[in-house]
Amino acid sequence: MHVIGKIFKGPAYNKQAYLELLGMQFAMYKLVQAKGILALEQHVENPKESTLFNAFPTFAKNHHAVEFVCDYMRMVTLGSNNVHEMEALMDEELETHHQEQERMVGALQSLADGTPALGIVAAVLGVIKTMGSISEPPEVLGHMIGGALVGTFFGVFIAYGLFGPMAQSLRGTYESESKYFLSLKTGLLAHISGQVPVMAVEFARKALMSEVRPTFEEVDLATQNLPATT
Repeated sequence: MHVIGKIFKGPAYNKQAYLELLGMQFAMYKLVQAKGILALEQHVENPKESTLFNAFPTFAKNHHAVEFVCDYMRMVTLGSNNVHEMEALMDEELETHHQEQERMVGALQSLADGTPALGIVAAVLGVIKTMGSISEPPEVLGHMIGGALVGTFFGVFIAYGLFGPMAQSLRGTYESESKYFLSLKTGLLAHISGQVPVMAVEFARKALMSEVRPTFEEVDLATQNLPATT
């Protein structure tokens, strides 16, 4: 039922959510730049009480995104700063997340692939019933055969008119939402590699799809008005 709701609601993130995400990254990288990486330790160890994360409510409610950031920034505080190793690990985690989502897409696609066969079964059963009434006049047999063919029609219609489009819609929604984590990954790697906060955020911004990507000016304006984080 959760998946069905997601199909009709569409992607969970809009342009404002991505603008907030970029603002969170800027505030985090700015804190590290100003006070050192250890200043981030209290936030990644206790994210629910973090003044940094709670200043961005959409991000703070996304426990997967919060966990993603905390895990990798905790590794940085512990001394891991090899960009290539971190990127490989992030890719592996995101691929695992993608595979979990594909299970639901695959289930819907299996329904789409299987319903035409069920329609054929219904048609065969209808023909068997018709053969048992072979002595009936043609107008009766025609009605019974037409009823049998309705099963084939219904199976094909449900497959290509309902379950197939639902599977593709769900796949598109998941692919769109994956950009949220891709933006986090790109920004984190840029920060770990030594980019200044504004450039790390710009890297993260470029990873977003054009229809939800804030402009540079919008990000600049949003980051100028961020409250100070301790």
